[in-house]
Amino acid sequence: MKATYDNTRQHLLDTGHRLMADKGFTGVGLSEILQAAGVPKGSFYHYFKSKEQYGQAVLEHYFVAYLADMDRRLALPGLSAYERLMDYWQGWQARCVAPGQGDECLVVKLSAEVADLSESMRLTLRDGAEQIVSRITACIEQGQRESSLAAEGDARHLAETLYQLWLGASLLNKLQRTGRSLETAMRSTRLLLA
Repeated sequence: MKATYDNTRQHLLDTGHRLMADKGFTGVGLSEILQAAGVPKGSFYHYFKSKEQYGQAVLEHYFVAYLADMDRRLALPGLSAYERLMDYWQGWQARCVAPGQGDECLVVKLSAEVADLSESMRLTLRDGAEQIVSRITACIEQGQRESSLAAEGDARHLAETLYQLWLGASLLNKLQRTGRSLETAMRSTRLLLA
């Protein structure tokens, strides 16, 4: 029975991620989630007390997977810190320009929408973004120590600048759908790091 519990909960989270990445949090109703997941309403409430708690759980699950992938990328063997950071940004760019992939980033998709709707979801997004910036900071510091990055000064400030640059470029890409804003972000990133 435990395996069914975990699988159903996970299936709900995966379904929510897909739907929220496409339509946002408020754009998708509970009945649509349940229908897409093929899960009865009673089962949903077995796992989650409310749609808001569910949204927070979707975000928490998203960050676990995102940060695991980020950790993998930023620890690639045989590469300098600069090369690992560029691999991370190239992965971001590729995900945003691939057809149907640009909306997978729930930070880009949901931050403005839920920040005023749900304090718990806002805090989850804030904390997840903080963990991303902390990982970028650590890689920049390593690059400064090994001299693979010419960037000097406050690594934390540079990490925040880069993350904000890429979030903004991703938002613009949603409007333009050309990839130009991401190309600009990549050029700026190279200038800031090299």
